[in-house]
Amino acid sequence: MAINQIKAGVILNYIIIGLHILTGLLYTPYMLRCLGQNEYGLYSLVASVISYLTLLDFGFGSAIVRYSAKIRATGTRSDEWSLYGMLLSGYAFIGIFVTIGGLILYANVDQMFDRTMTARELCRARVMMAFMVGNLAVTFPLSVFGSIISAYEKFVFQRITTIVRILFSTAVLVAVLSMGYKAIALVVVQTIFSIITLLINVIYCRIKLGVKLKFNNFNFLLLKEIMIFSWWNFLGAIVDRIYWSTGQFILGIYCGSAAVAIYSVAIMLMNLYMSMSTSLNSVLLPKITIMVTKKNDSEISNLFIRTGRLQFCVLALILSGFAVFGRIFINLWAGKEYEQSFIIALLFYLVLLGPLIQNVGLTILLARGQIQFRSLTYLAISVLCLIAQILLAKPYGIIGCAMATVGSLFIGQWIVMNVYYKKKQCIAIGEFWKQIGQMAIMPIALSIVGIFAIQYIHIISWLHFIIYVILYMLIYLPFFFVFSMGKYERTQFRALLIKLGIKSA
Repeated sequence: MAINQIKAGVILNYIIIGLHILTGLLYTPYMLRCLGQNEYGLYSLVASVISYLTLLDFGFGSAIVRYSAKIRATGTRSDEWSLYGMLLSGYAFIGIFVTIGGLILYANVDQMFDRTMTARELCRARVMMAFMVGNLAVTFPLSVFGSIISAYEKFVFQRITTIVRILFSTAVLVAVLSMGYKAIALVVVQTIFSIITLLINVIYCRIKLGVKLKFNNFNFLLLKEIMIFSWWNFLGAIVDRIYWSTGQFILGIYCGSAAVAIYSVAIMLMNLYMSMSTSLNSVLLPKITIMVTKKNDSEISNLFIRTGRLQFCVLALILSGFAVFGRIFINLWAGKEYEQSFIIALLFYLVLLGPLIQNVGLTILLARGQIQFRSLTYLAISVLCLIAQILLAKPYGIIGCAMATVGSLFIGQWIVMNVYYKKKQCIAIGEFWKQIGQMAIMPIALSIVGIFAIQYIHIISWLHFIIYVILYMLIYLPFFFVFSMGKYERTQFRALLIKLGIKSA
């Protein structure tokens, strides 16, 4: 039963990823046009500010899953219920701190943004912030029940709930926008759906799983162990917030809501790019932990290179296509006023290519229990990123903020981590980049030709856009197969075609 739940959960998870991409591509342009650039920028700015309060989760979510499963295997139901009661109490206190933090932010909206916003925008920002803070205050304690469902491996229920929520909430949001409502209405709808989902989880745990809560006999030694386990997840969350949320906040202070909107669209496209890499990685590496525990440095290096090459096959196509067609896509999708998002997103795509094709490195570090250096390095570089954003955003605006992020990512994830992989993890980084460099020649050449050619082509509709994208892929894929892929990638590609029922030549 558990195996079926896992398999079904994996399938449903890919459906969720697909829905997120689809709604991002279809719903977002409609929302942008209904809200307008300033209103969308205001909405994104408030969301980015509130996102810092989610750091107070301290990474406990994954800890709940791990320790709940552990107690279910070795302890009693009473121990399990005591654990849930202890964690719910902890999250309730966190909810109180979130509310206090939110009230402080609410009271200081004028001081933070009065240089770049009108009185009406400041008023609307306060209203949205109040709803988002209220949502978080409820979410923190009730999120325990979602983690309990994961610990019980009820993945089908969890994923179906998420799918239904995505579909219904998107439909309601479209209806609300069509009636002329703006950002505040979107925040209200999202808050309602969030609370409904949380309550469904509570009911499922109480009725279907028979979960109870005990608020006595707290195990403080266990709580200490949970906090230590959660620490590294907490650092990772801090790093993500600094990289991908601080920019909007700083631009809101120095440049206004329109700049926030442009930057937020680039962040959205970056998230789509990363989600494609993450989903591919989870398919390629299900047994990697077992392999790295054999401590064979040569085998680990070969695995690192092979998986990196496979990742590059997918990401190079996306990057090349975006370099050629990205500006036109954004003009058609979001509007000409968001054209600057293309440059920012392209910079993000380029600098993230390296770490994304080295995702297997994280798995190796986790398997060896040596994640600390990576976490501390990323934290230090993210602080550098924050300082650089503050220094560059005021004189150079959106581009300055983006370059601060790109520069810090390059230093941390291209230079420092590659030196660490080579020196401390004994991975053949030189050979890795030699092979990736050889694979990259053809995509770079085609991208350059495509960028020059597209200047002489007038694409004015989605039909024209799709036709030229297909033509580009019909040229790109055969060339990449012949000149960039090695024997291993061709074998994997043919195996994929066979699984899909397509015979290759």
